[in-house]
Amino acid sequence: MIRQLITALGLLSLSALAVAAGDPLGAAEKQATNWHAIIMFCIFVTMTMGITYWAASRTKSTADFYTAGGGITGFQNGLAIAGDYMSAATLLGLTAMVYSQGYDGYIYMLAFFAGWPIILFLMAERLRNLGKFTFSDITAYRLDQGKVRTMAAISSLTVVCFYLIAQMVGAGQLIKLLFGLEYNVAIFAVGILMMVYVTFGGMVATTWVQIIKACMLLAGGTLVMFLAFGQFGFSFQTLLEKATAVHKLGPKLMYPGSLLADPVTAISLGLGLMFGTAGLPHILMRFFTVTDAKEARKSVLYASGFVAYFFNVIFLMGLCGILIVGQNPDFFEGGTIGGKLIGGGNMVAMHLAKAVGGNMLLGFLAAVAFATILAVVSGLALAGASAISHDLYARVIKKGQASEAAEIRVSKIATICLGFVAIILGILFEKQNIAFMVGLAFGVAAAANFPVLILSMYWKGLTTRGALFGGYGGLISAVLFVLFSKSVWVDVLGNKAALFPYTQPALFAMPIAFVLAYIFSKSDSSVRAKAEVDAFDDQYVRAQTGYGAAGAASH
Repeated sequence: MIRQLITALGLLSLSALAVAAGDPLGAAEKQATNWHAIIMFCIFVTMTMGITYWAASRTKSTADFYTAGGGITGFQNGLAIAGDYMSAATLLGLTAMVYSQGYDGYIYMLAFFAGWPIILFLMAERLRNLGKFTFSDITAYRLDQGKVRTMAAISSLTVVCFYLIAQMVGAGQLIKLLFGLEYNVAIFAVGILMMVYVTFGGMVATTWVQIIKACMLLAGGTLVMFLAFGQFGFSFQTLLEKATAVHKLGPKLMYPGSLLADPVTAISLGLGLMFGTAGLPHILMRFFTVTDAKEARKSVLYASGFVAYFFNVIFLMGLCGILIVGQNPDFFEGGTIGGKLIGGGNMVAMHLAKAVGGNMLLGFLAAVAFATILAVVSGLALAGASAISHDLYARVIKKGQASEAAEIRVSKIATICLGFVAIILGILFEKQNIAFMVGLAFGVAAAANFPVLILSMYWKGLTTRGALFGGYGGLISAVLFVLFSKSVWVDVLGNKAALFPYTQPALFAMPIAFVLAYIFSKSDSSVRAKAEVDAFDDQYVRAQTGYGAAGAASH
């Protein structure tokens, strides 16, 4: 029954894409149908449907659904993490940022990358030893299960929803521009496919979709970079000399400082991207899919290598784009793709692919970009569903008494609900700035998830009261700071002046979370608080060894 349903839904999605692709163009924004992209995308969807079909028969328990049974190797998990992290915003947005801002785009990438050493050295091993399915397992390890899990689940769902908006809007805009489809059709296609992957295949299917997508993205990006860089004799010096000679920034192209002239905003953005990485629920969830702490560390090491390599590929693509795309009249208005690149459009990577490889390479890279969005939203949906089913339903509502079958059923229902929520939000926020939504997700993760998570791992004095005030304080302050910033208060809501002068919340919301957690933990003199402090020793032993105090002694 399940397999027939997977096949039917997959065919429904593909047929919807094919029919919509053949519709007459109804809007000036849409481009002529790119059949190379459509065919390659359909091949990818067919392949991933086969994976989901295979994974459905292997997903029997909650461990299978949430963590693929803990049987993923460090290398496989590293590829999957990289696939989770390297979103379409990475390929499209960062390439365009280098194209328009030069070296500042590279600094922006470094801020994204800086979170990985924190995860590698401070968190990976303890996450694997302490957690089972979600990062809430760690934050609530020795604290009040119901209250802390509820807080962690709310903050996780907040991050997931904002991240989902960015990915869904990105999918709609990308397909509208490159595949010739209607925006709403693309949103529905992504939503339906996401629900199929997660509902039937769980973490097994999601992991392999992410692995395939990561390989495709690395291969496609490398090929475009290789063909473009080869036009300059693979000489970085030659490329820089020619790029600075024609770019509007001139020699300042390779100087830092033009993107974020305000140092407070720059620091706040850097903190959000760096610590937000260590607080993203769909990234943290991947550390429970490996067999042990050693494989968890390997995962981060491999993921760091893949991400670092791809960031350098993007940097070279952006610089090559200045000369190959920016100097080619075919890629301005009236060209075959359209969209002026003055100031840097998000389609620079696609323009470059067409310039160096024609429609075939453009179609491949467009399909990869869409596949990237599918993989990321699948990971996000699984993280959100696990927060609802594992944390709220099984641990808070049922207090650990729920059966595995009931928990999986709730998780699948939650996945379907999140899919429809993502579709609705994607349609409602069609005009919203994608980078702003991603930044908000990272900022909330850095302020709400990271402080409580790192304190629960390393600070003996954390109590339930401190965790609740710190978690809710960081979450609420981060959202309010963004709400009162110019990006929302003025640009969206139409007020005359912003109540908060900066657009990035991390620099201000993170200290609030840490300070509240410290003050309310230190001032808690209850009997329960003393017991929670004493329980840290057993948690510390388990974090180091994977066993509790008694288990460690016996080993």
